[in-house]
Amino acid sequence: PASACSLRSGYSTKDYSLTGFVWSTVNLSPEHLGHGISLKVTVVCDSMQEPLTFTCDCSSTVDLLIYQTLCYTYDELLGIDVDDFVLKLCGLEEFLQNKHALGSHEYIQHCRKFDIDIRLHLMKRKAVRSDLARTVSSCSRGGTESQYRRPPHQGPACGEGRWGGIIPDHPCFMLHLCSLTEKVVETLTAAILDLVELYCNTFNADFQTAVHGNRKHHLSQEACLLTCPLSFTVYATHRIPITWATSYEDFYLSCSLTHGGKELCSPLQTRKAHVYKYLFHLIIWDQQICFPIQVNRLPRETLLSATLYAVPIPPPGSSSETNKQRRLPEALGWVTTPLFNFRQYVHLPCPHPLGTKDVLEGGYCMHQLSCDLKPMGSPGASIDFPASAFNVTFTSPPAAEFSPKYEFRSLGKEDQRKLKEVMQKESLYWLTDTDRKRLWEKRYYCHEQPGSLPLLLTSAPSWEWACLPDIYALLKQWTYMNHQDALGLLHATFPDQEVRRTAVHWIDSMSDAELLDYLPQLVQALKYECYLDSPLVRFLMKRAICDLRITHYFFWLLKDGLKDSQFSIRYQYLLAALLCCCGKGLREEFDRQCCLVNTLAKLAQQVREAAPSSRQVDGLADVKQFFSTNGSCRLPLSPSLLVKGIDCSYFNSNAVPLKLSFQNVDALGENIRVIFKCGDDLRQDMLTLQMIRIMNKIWVQEGLDMRMVIFRCFSTGRGRGMVEMIPNAETLRKIQVEHGVTGSFKDRPLADWLQKHNLTEDEYEKAVENFIYSCAGCCVATYVLGICDRHNDNIMLKTTGHMFHIDFGRFLGHAQMFGNIKRDRAPFVFTSDMAYVINGGDKPSSRFHDFVDLCCQAYNLIRKHTHLFLNLLGLMLSCGIPELSDLEDLKYVYDALRPQDSEADATTYFTRLIESSLGSVATKLNFFIHNLAQMKFTGSDTRPVLSFAPRVHTLKTSGRIRDVFLCRHEKVFSPSKGYTYIVKVQRESPCEVTYVQRTFEEFQELHNKLRLIFPSSHLPSFPSRFVIGRSRGEAMADRRKEELNGYIWHLIHSAPEVAEALCTISVLYLFPDATWSRPIGKVGGEVKLSISYKNNKLFIMVMHIRGLVGDGNDPDPYVKIYLLPDPQKTTKRKTKVARKTCNPTYNEMLVYDGIPKGDLQQRELRLSVLSEESFWENILLGEVCIKLRDLDLTQEKMGWFELGSRSQGTM
Repeated sequence: PASACSLRSGYSTKDYSLTGFVWSTVNLSPEHLGHGISLKVTVVCDSMQEPLTFTCDCSSTVDLLIYQTLCYTYDELLGIDVDDFVLKLCGLEEFLQNKHALGSHEYIQHCRKFDIDIRLHLMKRKAVRSDLARTVSSCSRGGTESQYRRPPHQGPACGEGRWGGIIPDHPCFMLHLCSLTEKVVETLTAAILDLVELYCNTFNADFQTAVHGNRKHHLSQEACLLTCPLSFTVYATHRIPITWATSYEDFYLSCSLTHGGKELCSPLQTRKAHVYKYLFHLIIWDQQICFPIQVNRLPRETLLSATLYAVPIPPPGSSSETNKQRRLPEALGWVTTPLFNFRQYVHLPCPHPLGTKDVLEGGYCMHQLSCDLKPMGSPGASIDFPASAFNVTFTSPPAAEFSPKYEFRSLGKEDQRKLKEVMQKESLYWLTDTDRKRLWEKRYYCHEQPGSLPLLLTSAPSWEWACLPDIYALLKQWTYMNHQDALGLLHATFPDQEVRRTAVHWIDSMSDAELLDYLPQLVQALKYECYLDSPLVRFLMKRAICDLRITHYFFWLLKDGLKDSQFSIRYQYLLAALLCCCGKGLREEFDRQCCLVNTLAKLAQQVREAAPSSRQVDGLADVKQFFSTNGSCRLPLSPSLLVKGIDCSYFNSNAVPLKLSFQNVDALGENIRVIFKCGDDLRQDMLTLQMIRIMNKIWVQEGLDMRMVIFRCFSTGRGRGMVEMIPNAETLRKIQVEHGVTGSFKDRPLADWLQKHNLTEDEYEKAVENFIYSCAGCCVATYVLGICDRHNDNIMLKTTGHMFHIDFGRFLGHAQMFGNIKRDRAPFVFTSDMAYVINGGDKPSSRFHDFVDLCCQAYNLIRKHTHLFLNLLGLMLSCGIPELSDLEDLKYVYDALRPQDSEADATTYFTRLIESSLGSVATKLNFFIHNLAQMKFTGSDTRPVLSFAPRVHTLKTSGRIRDVFLCRHEKVFSPSKGYTYIVKVQRESPCEVTYVQRTFEEFQELHNKLRLIFPSSHLPSFPSRFVIGRSRGEAMADRRKEELNGYIWHLIHSAPEVAEALCTISVLYLFPDATWSRPIGKVGGEVKLSISYKNNKLFIMVMHIRGLVGDGNDPDPYVKIYLLPDPQKTTKRKTKVARKTCNPTYNEMLVYDGIPKGDLQQRELRLSVLSEESFWENILLGEVCIKLRDLDLTQEKMGWFELGSRSQGTM
């Protein structure tokens, strides 16, 4: 195309970025540079037998390292230029950028993360292979361009004549024309040009007329001045397939006008008609369609859509009910075209649209839903616009001169609150009509929130010509948006050309590394461009020309787009333009890559279709022949991977993917291990890994390295692709089965495996640290993205402790189902063997606090970028991935990120998710099966056992009961409100009196156990449990005390066998030898709190407790706080109870509302940690008193407070 030629000519072949090198990606943020961190670097030089080893600072530039290396390799540096040398990564066809710091390169960061030796190769620039470089000869105008078609409807290419090479200059023809009058000549010429244009547009020909037929319509009329309704005549649909003619009847065409995905008015339909056969099958309507909307009310990017419907003909002899079901209309095909073409002319009378299988001039070529025809055989809808004496044009108005900007704080408090609530939704998809009205009314107050522009623009009441000045003024004055927010303006919701041009202007500042992160979404956004020659197309072409890595991935993404039937023609033109610009060397390289992929796909299909018993890799001859012919080839996974040979095997899984080991061209590198899949759609895996990679970058930029393993995965066509294999890693299944078949039910396998591969204490601690960080990152990422179908064969662990997930066939909450039961019932995979590694054993430790804090911190950092992930996933809604196809799929991520929650609320929420995952039903079932496997069977004991009995007693050890008396009752609040009874127990020998605490329910259990041994006639009657009124009232407790005293007295004085049974059952189990007194636990430990004050509310986040002192058994701790002075005890707040741990995690927010700031100086926070006891009063484990006047509550205060006995809290 002409635009491609201008782009290509704008960049010199001597440009630094066009030398044919694949430059290592750099991240320039300070977090990546690693100031003050030393690196051990090994440099290989061709002129030296032994490599050189340097210790460099991360912030040192690459050219400084080159200079240091040259000092060792050359005796004299006079005349030697550092810029003549480059450092190549050993094993990769990739080079460090001389002017950038070492630590800014992604390769160096990768080596630091996984403790990989940094090995570089010093080379002269002239010695580097330059087969991909653009040269003058490879970019000359010639045979390459002629292979690709110029898109129709965008005018002639430069230099074409008046006739566009269509009318031959034949003497007889010219003689015949000369015999006609001048008027006839002009009329005939225009008619011929109209016919040629019709042919070109109908069949997407590779030529176009230089001028338009019917050139007499040279006058123009502004669309904004036309008040007439839009109307046209639907004449006919031609080239009806014979299958349609014999299978359907009652054909009709439904026409609609849309803008940004919204209908501008109700669709209109033609009458129903049948198929006629003349020279070919066609349907004739010859009916006028008049929309009830004026031309001046139509936005510039209005789309005209026509859909062909028909009613199926029922088969002969079918039932009436079947006929009724089959008589519903079916959509057979459709076509969509811009009403105004790229020159802003309305299609009156001759449309010149853009798109895929586009509208014809006076006729439209249809997409087919139910027939498989070649494009030349596609049905065409003939739509005639009324002839007029002028062309209707749409000229964009200038921005309004007056567009005020007000401060947000100048709004009333209620308006501020409501506007903040709307903006916190972070997405335009879930705005209500009230939200939109409020946003548009208050648009002049929103300039301080640059990211809210998409919300404002989607709230605009109309995009007709009269409304554009206000919209453009807002756009013109808007604060510069960062490129992440600007991506939201490329959605299909915003077809306006000025909006999209501004968005491209803002994203033009993103680095190449960031562009690669968002490239799949930008390629999808090309579908939403109204015209092919757009700012977004030019931006992507320009950046692709300047960077080989972008060119490489842009090529494969466009090639994948060719499989999209609706947009294949558009992607075909863009791919042709890219190949036209990139140079001969890169075109040949892409041809080799495509040939390699096709050869591997053929081999994979053969292996997959073979019987399992006879399955073997027999088709390697074709692959070896490929390398014999071509020498080497780069892999689609990355342009840095250059290979020259292959070894192949396969995996014994359902898909039978190939396990490939490519021979590296670089002798200093290892073989490149890759999985090639055929039959699996890897686009979903690509998208999932892209989202995880972006999450990882967000964490690193915020100073939180979650040690994530990010591997390459690329789809090379529908149903096939490549996946990078991570070395030194095993699936959890293989690790667990080392402990036997039941290894997945045990807690130690992961810890033992890491210990086996990390023999020293320091190595093991480092591996555990890597495990904690990577496991936390995986928990957050898999939850946010709703990754399902998780089992121990798609979770892997590296020997260095890094955990990562593979195989993302299910995401966004689309879980596999067993009947009506979800297979993935936990929020994410976090099992007891993972917790065992974190805790260093089977009991919670302070490292578990670190894990929870990491999860919550990582989760909140991702929540701050909710808009980014919604933008990226929203742009992919049209990509054809089944599990990302509508707003409900997008809503899953929105709900998972909870953008309207505060950080404290989100922290509490994710803490509960961790607890739910660790204690999920599936995990408990695993524990149960493990307990069954480990159970040791012993002799049976038929004695009834009471559930509340702490241990077994006997007559010999405990003595005979002489008297039992219920002294009084006491009110309790935990575990539930009610009354317990203080029981005095007097024994004969040894003579002593003890007091115990029992409930009515425990006495009832005793009675039920006795009934299993003795007939009811030998037992006294038990007090009735049924009461009228409040059963927990004090009067009822008094009455039951008397009744229970009578029951116990009759038991003591009953028949000897019952009395002795009472001794061996009730006494031995019911009354342990303990005294009734409040036990005092050992105090100690620390509690972590976050205290803040805002809007007359005091917020106390109880986060963790560590180092509680147990009495041999782990306590069940909970936290209780009071805000003193509090004589009525109305300020009591409590957390939940944590079970059996000295290091509990809560992350619960306790709030005091209506506390004036002046009162805080007089208040004191008393915090108590108690252990919940079933039979005794709750045990105090520690207290702390915090005087609020000692804290500066203008900012959040977070820290650890020491627990003691009435101690004063210090952080």
